[in-house]
Amino acid sequence: MMHFDYSETQNMIAQSIRDFADKNIKPYVMEWDEAQTFPVPLFKKLGEMGFMGVLVPEELGGSGLGYHEYITIVEEISKVDPSIGLSVAAHNSLCTNHILTFGNDEQKKKWVPKLASGEHLGAWGLTEHNTGSDAAGMNTTAKKDGDYWIVNGAKNFITHAISGDISVVIVRTGEKGDSRGMTAFVFEKGMEGFSSGKKENKLGMRASETAELIFDNCRVPDANRLGEVGEGFIQAMKILDGGRISIGALSLGVAKGAYEAALKYSKERQQFGKPISEFQGISFKLVDMATEIEASELLLHKAAFLKEQHRPVTTAGAMAKMYASEVCVKVANEAVQIHGGYGFTKDFPVEKFYRDAKLCTIGEGTTEIQKVVISRNLLKE
Repeated sequence: MMHFDYSETQNMIAQSIRDFADKNIKPYVMEWDEAQTFPVPLFKKLGEMGFMGVLVPEELGGSGLGYHEYITIVEEISKVDPSIGLSVAAHNSLCTNHILTFGNDEQKKKWVPKLASGEHLGAWGLTEHNTGSDAAGMNTTAKKDGDYWIVNGAKNFITHAISGDISVVIVRTGEKGDSRGMTAFVFEKGMEGFSSGKKENKLGMRASETAELIFDNCRVPDANRLGEVGEGFIQAMKILDGGRISIGALSLGVAKGAYEAALKYSKERQQFGKPISEFQGISFKLVDMATEIEASELLLHKAAFLKEQHRPVTTAGAMAKMYASEVCVKVANEAVQIHGGYGFTKDFPVEKFYRDAKLCTIGEGTTEIQKVVISRNLLKE
């Protein structure tokens, strides 16, 4: 049986995060954006509400919720400020989920509860300066030295690289290009030889911190290795299956935020003696926006359903991420158009949605990479 209504839990969560966002995020959106402020204290508050350990079981200090609820949380935050939605997504689905999925019991008990509570902020590193989509060609290496590994290299475009307390990083332990030549390790802030680099000055998502992670003869204990040597790339691809749902939820929030702002403005703005929403040129734009948002939401919740059923989700997740991210760019563009000249000013929220939207088609796998993933799976059938 198919159900399209939000559950009682989802409705309660949605209202809770709306109330939280109205009080703690909305008043500061443009202040944070203009100054590129990453509001660390906010994430402590989100942790207190259980939104930093959404998918973590209760016995490890998390909320014990599923992917449907997770989509709701990321979406609702992103409707107000996509930068904050992005950080919540990266913390939950990448760093925390990687340790939760591939860590042993001792590692989970050591790191997951503090991540789930928001006491610690998580980062996740795969991308490098010369290896974006070509992750298997990474240059950051780890060499075994007794009970330690010596790590050298750098990762870039890493969310929370400066403020993060715990970083899950995939490095090369074998031959370049070998999908079984990479291994995942946990790095803790303050480790000798482990530091952060310059903070990126970005077009959008400016309140979400993005910077380099730098490794200079960093000694990481073998006890911090997640899974077996050589499993890092395979682990990363599995984590990105869930990460695509996260970015899809972020995209959905951006699209809904832009659409709702455009709908409101179109009813208020008068031209030729009536609201511009009554003109077919505007109303048809709103129709297309609403329909594509609806389709995005359905794709995302189908992927969430498959994920929770432990069924293959790679194709569905890639489709949802690809479609929702492209839709959010289109919707944000049309929202600016509906606002006319005012949409080009910072006095209205659509200007920021327009800037923030583009990252969704790039982060955690570009639209082109999603098409590669989907086509490979389709051709296997």
